[in-house]
Amino acid sequence: MREQLKDALTTAMKAGEKRRVATVRLILAAIKDRDIAQRSEGKGDVGGEGVGDEEILGILQKMVKQRRESTTLYQEGGRMELAQQEEEEIAIIEEFLPEQIGGEEMEAAVAAAVDELGATSLKDMGGVMAQLKDRYAGRMDFAQAAGQVKSLLSK
Repeated sequence: MREQLKDALTTAMKAGEKRRVATVRLILAAIKDRDIAQRSEGKGDVGGEGVGDEEILGILQKMVKQRRESTTLYQEGGRMELAQQEEEEIAIIEEFLPEQIGGEEMEAAVAAAVDELGATSLKDMGGVMAQLKDRYAGRMDFAQAAGQVKSLLSK
């Protein structure tokens, strides 16, 4: 994924796409920050690659979530130009995420995980969420999935 992001930055710079350049630079900076944090915690190998693709997907999802929250706040505050800027950044970041599953597909995945683990109560929610995160890292909105798991297990 790092190479894909670096290539996207180069392409955007050559094309003169300022918003895209700025957004991809933000992504790369966030990844570099995570690399440094892991190294300082002793988790990363000093000469290695740094964080893996799965963690990069997590960073991208977090960035999208932050921008969605900002968009809502800007719209409530009447700052439509800033809301539009956040929406543009969301679109750029989402280009690097795998296709998101939702709706009926998410419901089916949640139901399958609950059945496979034999989950019957809210105590089992952590295990179900862990399995979903393993299988659908970067492809599922886990806040939404948690709500579905909770509703299934509280019946």
